[in-house]
Amino acid sequence: MAALAVVAAVGLIADDRVLVGAPIWLKPFKFAVSFTAYGLTLAWMLGRRGPTRTGRWAAHTVVAAGVVEMAIIVGQTIRGHSSHFNVATPLDRALFQIMGLTIAVLWTGTLVIAALLFRTRLGDRAATWAIRLGLLLGLAGLLLGALMLLPTPAQQAAGALRTAIGAHSVGVPDGGPAMPITGWNTTGGDLRIPHFFGMHALQALPLLLHGIDALGARLPRLRAERVRLRLVLTAAGAAAALLAVLTWQALRGQALTAPDTATLTALTCVALLTALATAAALRRPDHVLARTRAPRPSPDAPRRSPA
Repeated sequence: MAALAVVAAVGLIADDRVLVGAPIWLKPFKFAVSFTAYGLTLAWMLGRRGPTRTGRWAAHTVVAAGVVEMAIIVGQTIRGHSSHFNVATPLDRALFQIMGLTIAVLWTGTLVIAALLFRTRLGDRAATWAIRLGLLLGLAGLLLGALMLLPTPAQQAAGALRTAIGAHSVGVPDGGPAMPITGWNTTGGDLRIPHFFGMHALQALPLLLHGIDALGARLPRLRAERVRLRLVLTAAGAAAALLAVLTWQALRGQALTAPDTATLTALTCVALLTALATAAALRRPDHVLARTRAPRPSPDAPRRSPA
């Protein structure tokens, strides 16, 4: 997938074709980068558990599904056709149906991996739950992709004459004004936003814990396992709440860059609750903090007698 990302990047430069308002090689590039991060993360997580037959089969299933998915996306790009939602011809319809099947297989393989990682310790409690909750959020983000398969009102009106089923955007056609790089719609809702956010919580929670551990070298309060666990749980709760808000916003046909009062209120509540939970997570009993900060006795210091 990393090599394919390089090929797609060359395609972005060398191929000036545009499809649904975006450079035609942008989708293969984004998917290849995403699969690279996804594969590396799952491999790292499984590596912490140790090799098992079930884990290997689940990993191979995810790999095979990803390869089939990308083969179709790249093949359709070369043909100049849309890979997603395209049912214009029997071949396009068949390829789109295969893609739907491969994503279902990939989700199931990831679910098996998550079940395996819920059955064992993967380090201390903070590391274990950062991985487990990241997987759950990732599974939720993948599942949200199914919302894109629902026919739009225009497609429903077209009936048998429709050439597409489903869309990224809500309330506006796909291919309108979009944000740079991501391509997310700026005039209506876009279901790719919660889909992306949920999937990449898979990496975000373990990376957050890594950052907490790095700060622990300077901040003794962050070294306690209980504090680290509380911060991980707080971050996971905040990520789940934000995922819900982003999904709600997209389903109402509202662009990420133009939140209304209701969305801003919800985001403010999430931010305040997260701040309060973080402050509570950083509080510890004084005797725990004292033990963390207590200096080691000097080797020259006199020892007390056993009496």
